[in-house]
Amino acid sequence: MKNKKYIYSIIVVLILAILGFTAIQKNSVQANSRIKIVFWHEMTGLGQTQLNEFVKEFNSSQNKYVVVPQFEGNYNEAVQKILNTHGTDASPALFQSMDVSTSQIYNSGYITPVQKFIDQDNYDTSKISAVARAFYSKNGKQLSMPFNTSQPVLYYNATLLKKYGITPPPVNPSYSDITRVATELYQKSGKKVKGISVEIYGWLFEQFLANGGESLANNNDGHSGTPTSVNFTGKVATKTMTWIQSLIKNGTFMNFGAGSSAAANEMAAFLSGKIGMFLQSSADISQLTSGTKDKLGITYYPHPDNQKSNGVSIGGASLWISNDKSSKVQQGAWQFVKFLMTAKSQAAWQVATGYLALNEDSQDESILKNYYKKYPAAKIPGQQLRRTKPNNTNSGIFMQGLIQERTLTQTAMEQIYNGSNIKNSLTEAQKAMNSYVTSNNLANKISQK
Repeated sequence: MKNKKYIYSIIVVLILAILGFTAIQKNSVQANSRIKIVFWHEMTGLGQTQLNEFVKEFNSSQNKYVVVPQFEGNYNEAVQKILNTHGTDASPALFQSMDVSTSQIYNSGYITPVQKFIDQDNYDTSKISAVARAFYSKNGKQLSMPFNTSQPVLYYNATLLKKYGITPPPVNPSYSDITRVATELYQKSGKKVKGISVEIYGWLFEQFLANGGESLANNNDGHSGTPTSVNFTGKVATKTMTWIQSLIKNGTFMNFGAGSSAAANEMAAFLSGKIGMFLQSSADISQLTSGTKDKLGITYYPHPDNQKSNGVSIGGASLWISNDKSSKVQQGAWQFVKFLMTAKSQAAWQVATGYLALNEDSQDESILKNYYKKYPAAKIPGQQLRRTKPNNTNSGIFMQGLIQERTLTQTAMEQIYNGSNIKNSLTEAQKAMNSYVTSNNLANKISQK
């Protein structure tokens, strides 16, 4: 009797083992039969954490595709890897690329415009921010899908202003509005608190021109043809640098220089109450709200006096589909892109990272509504984005060599901040960039022959 029970137990164990092995084998076959979508990105910190969560959710939501995320370093490093690996087994099916590389990636010929998939699916792009879409389009064709998107805004310490009895700047401030607040704060604090800081950053220089309705490059900032020259010395550029130099001269301005350390030092000074206002990306909201108990205030990007704001461009990066993969793999990449652009995903993205929700229906998601209840000022960057009507001067600069442009404009800004002649500094940078543009266009013509 005991032997029979023993044998029976062994049989049961064997059956369970076989069933378990079969289930594992079945799951393995299912996993292996999925179409692999390699996705290269440059997100770190909170962005990477949320992106990995999106991948997990997408992979669990269906059994046809499996997205494999891979971190590829910073934006510049990733762009070079993308260009160097195209056509090989090592290249990605889907990749994230920074805003300033848009023209370079497009002209490489290495991508399938997402417009192809939009047309095939009759995908409704009207729900996606028009300004963000315009940045990554060419001749009405959507090249890539905007993803991690930010707006430049002005931050102010509302608690600090209240302490000194200062009326905050309006939501859509002019240069004079900012001067008033900066000067009052500096004077009423006994010159202990600086009024404002503007990092020496080429992106911010571009945004001043965009909001003033002035093109940085000819041919409508490259939207109607390849740029052949740039303009750093226009009325808006000159007026803006004159304004900043006046803030420096009256003592209300704090100069942190350029580079990553400058941005970090600027934020630290703001959080510690040493400056009352600064201009920076809306993507910094999460870090700012968690870094201080003071009430955070946010306004639109300032515009020149006596003219309406034209609206600013965006920052961040977009999602591109490689054309060196099979149609099935490309289709899988597109399905993941659509998943990332849903109202639910975009709302979660903004709350987790500070980047803006680009799907307008995200505003109805409870997670974003609750976020706004806790941080009312966080609504402002999205409002600025939605109120802007895209045009050639606020839809980005479609030109190769924007990294070079930013290096040159930053050099000019640094000289101006240190008291140099505004016209001379901007003219010198403009001449250098025009020389670069001419050489680059010539090289492109030779390579195309």
